[in-house]
Amino acid sequence: MFSLFFASLQQDAKLFLFFPILCAIFRLIFIKVYNPYRSLKGKGQVLWHCFRYGFWWGMDFNAYVFLIPLVLLSLPGAFFPVWHRWGDTLRLLGGLVYSLVLYLAFAGKMLFYKHFHDIFNQTMKLGAKAEKHNLADIFFHQDHGAWILLGVLPYLGVCAACIQGLLQLPSFQYLDFFSPILHYGYNTVIFLGAIAAFYWFRYGGTFWHDNKPEWDTIPSVVKKDIFFAKATVDDLVALEQVLKHKLNPAYEHTDEQDLTAVQPLLTEKTPIARLPNPAYGFKRTAGGPRITKPTHIFLFVGESYLQQFFEPQFACLNLVQGGKLLMEDPHTASLTSALSAGIISRPSIVSLMSGIFDAGLELNEKESFWKNNLPTALPRQLKKLGYHSTYWYGGNVTYGNFNQFAPACGFDQVMTATDFCGPDAPKTWVGVYDNVFLEKAAELIRQQEEANGPYQFHFLYTTSYHGPFKIPLAEYGYDPEKVMPDAPRDIRKNREIQKNLGTFWFSDQALGKFIRTMRKAYPDCLFILTGDHSVDMSPVLARTSLMGRDCNLRERHSPVLLMNHRELDKFSFAGNTIGSHMNIAPTIFELIAPKGFTYYSLYPSLLEPIDHVVSPYHWLRKDAYGSYGQDFFQPLGKDHGPEDLAEGPKPYTDEREAWLDLTGYLVRHPELLDR
Repeated sequence: MFSLFFASLQQDAKLFLFFPILCAIFRLIFIKVYNPYRSLKGKGQVLWHCFRYGFWWGMDFNAYVFLIPLVLLSLPGAFFPVWHRWGDTLRLLGGLVYSLVLYLAFAGKMLFYKHFHDIFNQTMKLGAKAEKHNLADIFFHQDHGAWILLGVLPYLGVCAACIQGLLQLPSFQYLDFFSPILHYGYNTVIFLGAIAAFYWFRYGGTFWHDNKPEWDTIPSVVKKDIFFAKATVDDLVALEQVLKHKLNPAYEHTDEQDLTAVQPLLTEKTPIARLPNPAYGFKRTAGGPRITKPTHIFLFVGESYLQQFFEPQFACLNLVQGGKLLMEDPHTASLTSALSAGIISRPSIVSLMSGIFDAGLELNEKESFWKNNLPTALPRQLKKLGYHSTYWYGGNVTYGNFNQFAPACGFDQVMTATDFCGPDAPKTWVGVYDNVFLEKAAELIRQQEEANGPYQFHFLYTTSYHGPFKIPLAEYGYDPEKVMPDAPRDIRKNREIQKNLGTFWFSDQALGKFIRTMRKAYPDCLFILTGDHSVDMSPVLARTSLMGRDCNLRERHSPVLLMNHRELDKFSFAGNTIGSHMNIAPTIFELIAPKGFTYYSLYPSLLEPIDHVVSPYHWLRKDAYGSYGQDFFQPLGKDHGPEDLAEGPKPYTDEREAWLDLTGYLVRHPELLDR
């Protein structure tokens, strides 16, 4: 009986051998495809520890490939010979199922990294309500999804051949002892040894659970290289990390916890519990207008409109001629580094409208926020200054329920491009082409001038620079040889790179035309230009001769942020080089509001010196740009290069927690939103 168990046990071990090798192959492919370095010379130690540590960490799942057949096949097979005879067939089938799981997880990770330049993270949960048609379109048309799915068949064929080959390897003979004591002792040692082996592998080469591999204990030589630190994590391990952590702990907080955290940041000295809701604790008083009250205010939010392309290193790409109309204007005040209010589009837009951080809680999807009376909302406060507010979206505002959320923030009018541009307007899954959208919006703004009054606020949000990149660029005048003649050849001649960069150029050109049109029509306008967030260009430019490195934190996350008015200049921001989306609203009020005007804002204006800014995701000082997702930060300043990285504790954690708690408290108390 035990001889059958011994034979089956070895088959379980052979099956187990295949999957760490498979995971290592997937890790190798990931590194080959996405590593940001032109050469891996000098990376020997990093590679060794990346694969070594990844092997042990992957045992979180791979060790069960040994345990499950041991329990389901080897143990019952010792008592039922017919079950033993079916053992290898069932191992093969089970192995192929697990192989398929690993393939799908790997394919998903590769696509996720392509779009977000990260392994699986909490962004997956933020995208739970994403437009499914757009996701399918991106998968099949941009990510070659059909080939990924068809690849399952040859992949499983190879896996089947490998597993069968391993199962056919010779096994050790069972030793038979004449002494019953030795016989049972031998059997006991084998059985207990099998259990011990499982725990040894399951815990990453140790018998102590507390010493299991995890992110914090990745070897420092690997962890200092952000790319290889991510490459160390097996795909199922990364998925597990996302799934086992809730999106936001705000739902689990007590009211006392939240109010205690928020109280120190209030500008009002009134105890927070006495306020209609905590947002009323951020009352501020304008010091008096700095510019003549403009008839038109434009807050222009470009999809992924990043600061990086305005940097000297990337000037040869010539992608931001539209934005430079403002950036290089002597009447523009601009920042060199900024924080967006969200790491994806909707949280940024929600935060800009409402004046509080969305904090990943999808406020636009919550019915309680479709009738909110938040005092911090930008259009609601501009109404007090006589402004009629319109939200112009390049797509369909019903996606994400912005047709409900935007009016609740005080917008008098919500305009959706898929309606006002007509059914024949060229569009992507996300929205109408920017040139068509902005031309029509400019036309309607001029037509509606009398109906909407002398003072107007226009919040415009574009969509074209969003995958899949299928706009026929040549039809709109895009020729890399003419647009970027000084760019390196490997960029100009790469079709995939040009689809991406060309779409950015296309969007920027539409922006430039809109700027010229509106400034000509309304010379006194106040124009604020920013992006909903930045975008990581590493998958596009990292391995080119232009960059030859991974994007740093600032390049990945800093959107453009500038303000233009004929009475401003480059010194108007009080020497500030940093700021955030949440500084925009108070800056508008301090520029145009009469002295004594009361407004509500979490952050001060850019017209006074700013020491630091914080979002739920990042922190920023003049000398550093950091993320709350890791202990590394990017030093800023003339003494530091773009690849410099430093390690240290995360600052301003109490402030970050307060912003999260404020939003969480309001979500848990929808009754306060009517006050």
